[in-house]
Amino acid sequence: MRHPRRGFTLLEVVVALGVMAIIGLLSFQALSGSLRARDFMEEEEGFSRSAGTALDRLSRHLELAYLTTNTTAINSYRTVFIVKDGDERDELWLASLGHQRRFRDSREGDQAEVTFWTEVDPENDDAYVLMMRESQRIDEKPDEDGPVMPLAHGVQRFDLRLLDAKTGEWTEEWDSTGADQPNRLPRAVQIVLVLLAPDPDDPEALAPRTFVRTVPLAFSETLNRDAQAFAAQPAAE
Repeated sequence: MRHPRRGFTLLEVVVALGVMAIIGLLSFQALSGSLRARDFMEEEEGFSRSAGTALDRLSRHLELAYLTTNTTAINSYRTVFIVKDGDERDELWLASLGHQRRFRDSREGDQAEVTFWTEVDPENDDAYVLMMRESQRIDEKPDEDGPVMPLAHGVQRFDLRLLDAKTGEWTEEWDSTGADQPNRLPRAVQIVLVLLAPDPDDPEALAPRTFVRTVPLAFSETLNRDAQAFAAQPAAE
């Protein structure tokens, strides 16, 4: 007996194509979501690494900041520790023992003259770039000489607060060459760094991310007992 050959009806073909289209659409959405999550994680990792590197570099120089008392000898150099308050973007000049040699057997010491400041970000008019200048020549010009390098992009705020060991109070400015802090270092420095990071809710937008770190200075004078009660940790506004 011959059995009749039966093919798919038009309705069955349409239903099969619809099911395949739905499966393909769901697979595409899942794949695109995974790719977006991967891209966001890569951007987030790069951003966190960049912020951590900038804070580590700044913290190392602050922790090992020093001031020399030999200012009257012939051919002596003058070290400074100056913080200029610029509202949300401060400037910092200091002498530090935190220089690290990059080449083996190079004729370099630990001393360095370091400057931190911000400049307008050429890629974003609403943000700034945290810059660093480091020179091994310590002289009477703390804001000159030495190579310049960017530390962090997308900076919205770079604020420094300084703890006075004598009064136990936090201040916004410091000048070791002036009459208020004559050749003195602060006991500690609080760093508030606000950077523009990828927004998890909108991949095309940026959101501010705040990093706060307090660095005690190794070569500063200890905090007076009478001032300890007033040396509470300042809140990052």
